[in-house]
Amino acid sequence: MDESDRATESPLEELKRLRHEVTWLRQEKAAFIAQRDLLEGLVAMARSSTHDGGVLKAALQKTLDLAADLTKSERGSLFLLDGMGRVTDGILDRQRGILSDRDRKTLIGKVLEKGLAGWVSQHRQLGLVKDTKTDDRWLDLPDGPYRARSALTVPILRGGQLLGILTLLHSQPDRFSQEAAILMQATADRIALVLDNADLYNQLDVYSKALDRELEKGRQIQIDFLPGQIPQPPNWEIAACFHPAKQVAGDFYDVFPLDDAIGFAIADICDKGVGAALFMALFRSLIRVFSGQTQLQGLSIESGEEENATRQFQQASELPSKHQCKALQAVKMTNNYIAQNHWQLSMFATLFFGILDPKTGLLCYVNGGHEPLTIVTHTGEKKQLAPTGPAVGVIPDATFESDLVILEPGDLLLGYTDGVTEAKNMEGELFNRQRLLSLLDVPFDSASDLLDRIKAHLFRYIDDAPQFDDITMLSIRRKLDGESLAAGDGKD
Repeated sequence: MDESDRATESPLEELKRLRHEVTWLRQEKAAFIAQRDLLEGLVAMARSSTHDGGVLKAALQKTLDLAADLTKSERGSLFLLDGMGRVTDGILDRQRGILSDRDRKTLIGKVLEKGLAGWVSQHRQLGLVKDTKTDDRWLDLPDGPYRARSALTVPILRGGQLLGILTLLHSQPDRFSQEAAILMQATADRIALVLDNADLYNQLDVYSKALDRELEKGRQIQIDFLPGQIPQPPNWEIAACFHPAKQVAGDFYDVFPLDDAIGFAIADICDKGVGAALFMALFRSLIRVFSGQTQLQGLSIESGEEENATRQFQQASELPSKHQCKALQAVKMTNNYIAQNHWQLSMFATLFFGILDPKTGLLCYVNGGHEPLTIVTHTGEKKQLAPTGPAVGVIPDATFESDLVILEPGDLLLGYTDGVTEAKNMEGELFNRQRLLSLLDVPFDSASDLLDRIKAHLFRYIDDAPQFDDITMLSIRRKLDGESLAAGDGKD
């Protein structure tokens, strides 16, 4: 109404208009409050993981409870429908547990076919029944759980699509006024928005849970990639620990027999998550395959490379076997395979791969850009096995030098990933390499004893801070002559 119309209206007409505006404002306020309460409830439900049946079911119950409170109804139901008019979810009664699932489905089918809900679904109009005994739209079910005398059924529409049907009941006739009907119709528009969001969130929640289940399967598969039982050669102890930051990890360690020797690796794939986990499996498999056979998809070990590796150690008191030299070429072959076939993914790994002769203590190794491994001798001296080449998988035909060291009785070798030294406490401070190496100054009884000590200090330092990176450690100790240690599998 414009100003000219208002100037000519009578006092009675003005009073009527003002009453209408007040009524409209009250309805809008009530509808807004309903939408606010529903949205707040949805947010609270989304933040909570304790709701049985998911966020959508809880949102439906919250919606039904709120509508019943607004209209002072005694019972109610709320159905969600798909584009074909089929019920996808719903709450049949305000009070849970009244009907079995079978009875609910039967009752829903009847009221949608012949009852008031069916009429509303067909006409897309609000249905107000003053007295169920005199309104043909009402379907009286002799075996129904509740006798209603008045009913209010509201279509929940969004963008022309019927999302659901809300029905409110009372045991006495004429309990729902026209004003209440208009209020619920206005509220239904807000309910549609909330239920639409709740349905979307519920779908995301279902997808998220399904994804979590798949990631859990991936985590278990990845754990199974790690050696189920670590080989324990006579007079040696080998122990390891593995604590992924997420469900799947990019770190790995491996220990496996190679004829009379022991091959072992510790590596850190760049990046985190599923992609890193897939490449973790690929790197591990390639190292194992290339260290035990000589070709894969056109990549092969050339005899000249074996000769060069042997000449490198000709001045040493003990020479590595030809098999040891050949096995170390697995690093170069893995590098070429990744760099040539998967260069576009920019995935690489820092990797230490060693071949240990348990009889002599001779260790031949390649360190492809990995954290320096530390040897603690039986006298307490520390030696670092620094990188002998770049990270693996970056540069085709990169040079990876081999090196050699002898582990004497009482010596211990410790390898780790940067998830150890770069772990942070609550203040964001790094655990750092100096703190790790200081733990090697205190005497230890075994390889597993040292790992237990490091883990205790590390996780006490991290406390409640989030773990951002995978934590992996590998420890190999040559026993002193005459020493006897209980041999477990060494895996944590």
